[in-house]
Amino acid sequence: MKFLRVHQKLASNPLGDVPGTVRQQLDSLDLKVPRGDVGITAGSRGIANIAEITRATGDWLRDQGARPFLFPAMGSHNGGTAEGQRKMIESLGLTEEAMGMPIRASMDVVKVGTVSTGDVWMDRYAYESDGVLLINRIKLHTCFAGPVQSGLTKMAVVGMGKTPSATTFHSVATPKMKEMLIEMGQLVLDSGKILAGLAILEDGFDNTAELHAIRAADILKREPELIKRHEHYFPRLPLDEINVLVVDEISKTYSGTGMDTNVIGYRAVRDGEDLSRPMIQQIAALNLSPKSQGNAIGVGLADFITRRLRDAIDEQKTFLNSFTTGHMGRVKIPIAFQDDEELFSKIAGRFGEKGWVIIPNTLHLETLYVSDDLRDAIEANSICTIDPEPVEVTFSNGRHQLAF
Repeated sequence: MKFLRVHQKLASNPLGDVPGTVRQQLDSLDLKVPRGDVGITAGSRGIANIAEITRATGDWLRDQGARPFLFPAMGSHNGGTAEGQRKMIESLGLTEEAMGMPIRASMDVVKVGTVSTGDVWMDRYAYESDGVLLINRIKLHTCFAGPVQSGLTKMAVVGMGKTPSATTFHSVATPKMKEMLIEMGQLVLDSGKILAGLAILEDGFDNTAELHAIRAADILKREPELIKRHEHYFPRLPLDEINVLVVDEISKTYSGTGMDTNVIGYRAVRDGEDLSRPMIQQIAALNLSPKSQGNAIGVGLADFITRRLRDAIDEQKTFLNSFTTGHMGRVKIPIAFQDDEELFSKIAGRFGEKGWVIIPNTLHLETLYVSDDLRDAIEANSICTIDPEPVEVTFSNGRHQLAF
């Protein structure tokens, strides 16, 4: 099979001085910072410069007279244990030594109130501190669309609330999640424990593009504006009609669902609205990133996988993450072929060799491959350029040799 190597001109806006911008933004709030323990949230994977941003935030708090500490705020992720969550944030470069502050990891929570679907909780260390500064990336949610999606509010509600709050949030029908996020978020903000938030926007090349420090009282008002800014940067596939999409690697590093549903056009949520574009007939996934530490949530979004992806799955971690959300279809195990070569051969034999797209993952879409028959459609897309000569896909030890 021959493929065209395609390059997309995605929105690019890399921020030059990340630590300096952190300080500038936090200074602009003119906060009254308590001279006591102040927690900083940590947990979302795949955020560019997260160690640099977190360290600068801790240094700024210390300069204001506070005693900053770091705590995992990641719901039920990484096995739902304090040790597992501590190891996860350390794998992001957020170690005590690198950050210059202690890590306080626990799954203990304190109840802060009740909403229509249940109780709302907060990490005990956060609750007992003198305040919390939220850090998170603003992104489209993989289950629903709404004015507030993934970002500071979700970090405060689901991340800081550990498994109990994550369960409360996911107990509501998916179409109602956008309202529940705001209801739970308002309750947490009204607790008085949140000092402020530092919102991160990334460009189409996964670079830090913008940093916005926001007072706690303004978070729910500002996040809808930042979601619109995020949509300007969000990378997408260059085609709306695809026969076969091959995703080289899935991971929670790339998306909370392993493959970003907003990219592949498929949410796999029974009680929710699905996406209409792009229309992809078959999806294959080849690898699970080691950075996922065995959590293969999103594997069920694929129709076919390889045996090595299947063997890399930690079923307990994957189960717990999906069981908390209630979306079990996202972890159903697809048919596993022996390797890439067999997968390509079998799929091409059944569904044809036309309309193929191969991507490294759903976050990095600047370089991809499309089958030769899609040349006209790609050439009609103003943000795409094509390398002069097609590339024949070859395999070594069963793995494809296409370079992204």
